[in-house]
Order: sequence, then C-alpha cells, then structure tokens
Amino acid sequence: MDKSAGDTNGPEPTAPGAPRIAALRPEFIWGAATSSFQIEGATRVDGRGPSVWDTDGRRGVIPGKDTGDVACDHYHRYPEDIALMQKLGVQAYRFSVAWPRVLPQGRGQANEPGLAFYDRLIDGLLAAGIEPWLCLYHWDLPQALDDLGGWTNRDSVGWFSDYAALVADRYGDRVKRFATFNEPAIFTLFGYGFGRGNRDETPIEELHHAIHHVNLSHGAAVDVLRARVGGCSLGSIHNVQPCRPSSPADADGARWADTYWNRAYPDPQFLGRYPELLGPAMEAIMRPGDLERIHRPVDWFGLNHYSPIYVRTDNAARFRFGFGDRPPGIPVTPMDWPIEPDGFRDSLLRVTKDYGLPVYVTENGFGGHDKPDITGAVIDNDRIAFLKGYINAMNDAAAEGADIRGYFVWSLLDNFEWDSGYAARFGLVYIDYPTQKRTPKASFDWYKGLIKVARAQAWHFPWPPAHRAR
Repeated sequence: MDKSAGDTNGPEPTAPGAPRIAALRPEFIWGAATSSFQIEGATRVDGRGPSVWDTDGRRGVIPGKDTGDVACDHYHRYPEDIALMQKLGVQAYRFSVAWPRVLPQGRGQANEPGLAFYDRLIDGLLAAGIEPWLCLYHWDLPQALDDLGGWTNRDSVGWFSDYAALVADRYGDRVKRFATFNEPAIFTLFGYGFGRGNRDETPIEELHHAIHHVNLSHGAAVDVLRARVGGCSLGSIHNVQPCRPSSPADADGARWADTYWNRAYPDPQFLGRYPELLGPAMEAIMRPGDLERIHRPVDWFGLNHYSPIYVRTDNAARFRFGFGDRPPGIPVTPMDWPIEPDGFRDSLLRVTKDYGLPVYVTENGFGGHDKPDITGAVIDNDRIAFLKGYINAMNDAAAEGADIRGYFVWSLLDNFEWDSGYAARFGLVYIDYPTQKRTPKASFDWYKGLIKVARAQAWHFPWPPAHRAR
C-alpha cells in the first residue's frame, strides 16, 4: 500500500491500493457507464436508421476507417455484459438509448424491434439487481434530422420532446433515473464549432443556435418526463474541465473557453441565464419565455471529468481561444490528456457551489492502449493508479463540502472512442474485437474489490465525518 492509500480520514478499505472513501455518503452509488453508439453495433439490423456517426464512419474519416457497425456487439451480447456488471458488483448502470434505433427517421413511426431491445436490456438489469440510468442522447443524432439542420433547426426541440415522450411511455414503468443530454458542449463545439468538413467554415451563429436549441430541448424533455414518469429523478450531464491559461497573457482565452465549455449549458439550465460573455449573442436569437422553458426543476447534476484543458487567447479565432501548451512535468495518459486529480476535486467543489444540486460523477476514466500479456491477462496498473488518484480527489471534495452522491466509471467495456476509433481503450473489460471475447482487466478486479468493501463498510463510517461537522 502506498503513502496516499494510508492517508485516511476514517475507516477505509484495507485492500492494497484502495483509495480514500471515508467522506462519501453511506448511500453512495457505485456504477459503470457506456453509450449506445459506442458499444451496441448492429447498425443495419432490425430497422435501425443511420446516425451522423454512421455517416462519418462510412465516409472513412475515422482513423483506421473504423466504424460502429459491430463495436462490442452489445446488441446481441447484452446478457453477457449484464453478467459482467453483476460480477463487478455495480449498483447502477448508465446507458443511452440510440435515437435512430427507436425512431429510424428521428420522428414519425417508431421501430418496435428497437424499442424491444431496450425492454430486454432494462428487464435484464433489474433481474440482476442493477438500477438502470437512462440517458436520452449521447451524440447519435439520426441522420434524417441532421439533413434538416439538426440542432441548428428550432424544430429540433419538438423532435426531441416527441422522442422523450416515446422513451418515457415505454420505459418509465421500470426506469426512474433519466438524463436528458450527455456533454452537450462537446457535441456542439466539435460538431458545429471546431467540426470537420463543411462545418469548419460555418458561421459562429450556427453554433449559438445549436446551443440554444439543445438547451430548449433539455427543458422540454424535463417537462415531458415529469408529466409521464411518476417518481422520476432527472438531471443532465456536463463535461466540466478547468480551463487554465497557458500563460498569464491567456487569461481572456481561458474565460472564453470556460464560457463555451463549462457554462453555456449548466448556467441556463440550472440558473436560468446565459453566462455573461455569451449573453449578447444568445439574446439575439432568443424568443420571449425561452429561458423559462430551459430552466426547469431538476434533481441532480451529472459531472463528467477527465482532465483540465490548457488554452491560449486567440482573438482571431471564432471562440477567441485555442488549445495551448500545458506546463512541463504534468503526467499524461497515453491519449495525451493531463492527469491532475486536483482538477477533479476543484470541479466537484465548483459545481456544488455554483448550482447547489447533488452531484453524480457520470464519467471518469483512463484511456490507454491496453494489450493482453503472454498469459492473456490485461494488467492495466496505470488505469488503477488513475482511478485511485481521482477517487481520492473525489473523497477530498466531499470532505470539503461537495454533495457527491455517486460515481460511474467510464467505461464498462472497451469501445468505439469517437474520433479515436478503436485505438483508445477505456474499459474495465478488454474487448478482442475480431472475436468479441470479453476479458476483465486487473482494474475490473480492483474496482470490484473497492465496491465490495465500500458497500460492506458504508454504514460503519461516521456520518458526517468529524471534519465536515461544522
């Protein structure tokens, strides 16, 4: 056990390499997360329509010309994956519904085979004692809707509301935890802002329209879910990353990055206003009553976090910032993402202070290039060290007053990692893509042990811990 593992605030797991968890609530939820396009595969079966990511894959723009056509074949192998979750001991599983699987054209006629797949998945989770957490949207916009302007079209609010109603009516008898969107800042910034192809040249006003329409869609979906699902618990999921200036001259760039990256969605959704720097641009496109439609009551904040970002001021850029150099000496993942657990602690404290909502960590994880050794085992000690450091930081944030209610590791399985294709691996379970063989990694056993000890000892932890009782 290393030095940090022995630095405790009270009782903690005794397994080697265990992180600090004494400041976490007794009812803390430990889970795992995935998303539909990244694991399901089966993109051309049972009536599913194409998504924008299918289109990109078929254009060959993903490295290695990777596509999501097969991915982890979860569509057919979900019972095996549920069995892995049950073995892991997670209490909850965060997944997303593929909009084009249940509504191939994004609207209109529903697709019964696609709906039935999620019936089977949800029923299997419940039978295994795992609570389903359903995210409505994790980036796989139906291509038919993108052809109509996608999120830049205000009609998208109605499309998403109708989709939310379909999901609520079908699964609301069994699912009570819903997220509206996953990381809207990322799919709009990189889809309409930084983008690729023709979108690299689109006016910034297109991005502003997309931001506003996604926010309106969030509010509409919250109202639909409240009306149709009794006892539901609702939130939205945001990728919060400290935006740090690469030099003292880059402070303005960091403010602009923070505005677009961290505040453009949570501020209107949870506070009822756009951030100051973005306000004038959004006022030009808002209609009367829009902020009230966006600012609907929710129950929790979903926080995804991996690392800070370092930025530079670039007044010639559309967003007035660009990506900058990080200070020397900061460790990085194989994906070149900084490893700075203090940024995670700071993000948890900031979200609690700014929005006053309970926080669930809905993604946190380590991307590497894992390979089996000669025995077939996958010994991913770097991932274990990363998770330990970040869970320590989460415990520290809780000790300082952050209201953290759960942690979902990203990800259960290696999967299609968007613009990285299959080169990056985030899973606790190794996927051999040619054979679809699943091999739990060393991190799987580590996380399993953490959950087991945390759940066994939870009710023996003093609550609140002495250092929080003020």
